[in-house]
Amino acid sequence: MGGPPDRTGVSIGADKRLAEHSLRGEVLGELHARPFTPIATPQRVLHFAFMRSSGAQGDRAALEALCRSKGLTPPPEAARHMRWQVNGGAIRWESHNEFSTYRWELPSENGKPFEPAARVAAKALDGFTQPGPLMVAIDLHLITDIGGNFSPESIFERASLAVAENSDGTALFATDFQVDADGYVRVLVADRGLGPERAGALVQRVLELETYRTLALVGLPEAQRLSPSIARIEKKLAEVTEAMRHTTGLVDNSRLLDELTAIASDLEADAAASLFRFGATRAYYELVQTRLEAIGERKFGGLPTWTSFLSRRMAPAMRTCLTMEERQANLSRKLARAANLLRTRVDVAVEGQNRDLLTAMNKRARMQLRLQQTVEGLSVAAISYYLVGLVHYLLEGAHHFGLPIDSTIGTAVAVPVVVVFVAFVVRRIRGKYDERSAQEDKAG
Repeated sequence: MGGPPDRTGVSIGADKRLAEHSLRGEVLGELHARPFTPIATPQRVLHFAFMRSSGAQGDRAALEALCRSKGLTPPPEAARHMRWQVNGGAIRWESHNEFSTYRWELPSENGKPFEPAARVAAKALDGFTQPGPLMVAIDLHLITDIGGNFSPESIFERASLAVAENSDGTALFATDFQVDADGYVRVLVADRGLGPERAGALVQRVLELETYRTLALVGLPEAQRLSPSIARIEKKLAEVTEAMRHTTGLVDNSRLLDELTAIASDLEADAAASLFRFGATRAYYELVQTRLEAIGERKFGGLPTWTSFLSRRMAPAMRTCLTMEERQANLSRKLARAANLLRTRVDVAVEGQNRDLLTAMNKRARMQLRLQQTVEGLSVAAISYYLVGLVHYLLEGAHHFGLPIDSTIGTAVAVPVVVVFVAFVVRRIRGKYDERSAQEDKAG
C-alpha cells in the first residue's frame, strides 16, 4: 500500500516522544514508494500509461470507479501506488507527476505468447474508464525457457528486434518496439531461473524502461514544431543586427528596438511553453539509461541489445530536443545583447536631444532675463514719469494758492528722488518674487 506511515514522533520513553519534521515520513516513505513485487512465471502483464490531462482529480475518479466495479478498497488520498489481488492475478496502480500507470497481471498459459490481447483486455479492463489520453500500452509475457532454445526472430520483426540477457543469464528479454494490430508494444521475458522476486524486479524495470522511452520521445514533436519559429527568429535577428551597423538616428534605432522586442517576446513565449517538456524529456531519457544499467545486459545471438538499439534510435531524437533547447537559450542571450546595444544607442540619442533641449531652454531663459530687465527699466521710467507728473501738478496747485514754490524747479528736484524710489520698490518686489519661486522649486 502506498503512502508514508502515520507517525506522531519518535519514542524516547514510556510517555515521551520526539517531535518529527512534517516531511520526515514522506521522505522516508519515498524509498519504498514503488517496491518490486514478486511475479510467478508464467504471467501476462497488460501495462498502460495515461497522461493526466484532467489533473489528479480525473485520475482519482477513474481509480475509484475501477475499485467500485471490482469490489476493491480505494487507496488513501495521499497514496502514490497500490496493488490489489484479483482473481488469481493482480491490479497495480501508480501515480506520477504527469501520468499514471495501470497494470493488470494475469495468468498465462506457458508456451503460447501473444495471443490476441483484445479479448484478454476486454475481460480484465471491464469497468475501467481511462483517466486521460493513452500514451503507453504494453503486452508483456513472462514465460519459462528452461531449455535455452528460445527464438525471438520467430515472434518479432527482425529489422527492429532488440534482445538481451540479464547480467547472469537467468533471463532473456526481447521486443521490436512495434505496435501490433491491437495497439500494444509486445515484450517477451524468458525466465531461466529468476525466481518470483527477481522476475518481478525485471518485469517492472522493463515496463518502466518502455514507459519512459515513450514519454522521452514526446519532446521530439515539440522540437519539430518549434524549429520553423526558431529559424525565423534567427533570420530576423541576423537582419536586425546587420541593419544596426548602418543606422545612427533615434527613429531608426527605436524602430529596430521595437522589432527586437517583438521577436524576443515570441521566443520567450515558445521557450516558456516548451520548458517543462524539454526538461521532462531529459529526465525520462536519464531514467531509461538508469534502467538499462540496472538490468545489466549481455548480448544474445549476435542481435542488438536494448541499449545499442535505443542508443542508435533515441539519441538523434534526444539530441534534436537538446539542440532546440540550446538554440532557444543562445537566441535569448543574443537578443538580450542586441537589445541592450540598441537601448544604449537610444538612450545616448535621447540624452543628446535632452542636452540640446536644455541648451535651447538656457538660451530662452537668458533672453527672457534680458527682456525682463529691459521691461523693468521701462517700467521704472514709465512709473517715474507718471509720478513726476503728479508732483508737478501738486506744485503748480500749491503755487496757485499763493505758496512761494517754483513748480518747474520743484519738479526737476523731484525727478531723481522719484526715479530712485520707484527703482527701489520694483527691485524689492522682484526680489520677493524670486525668493518665493526658489522656495516653491525646492519644495517641489
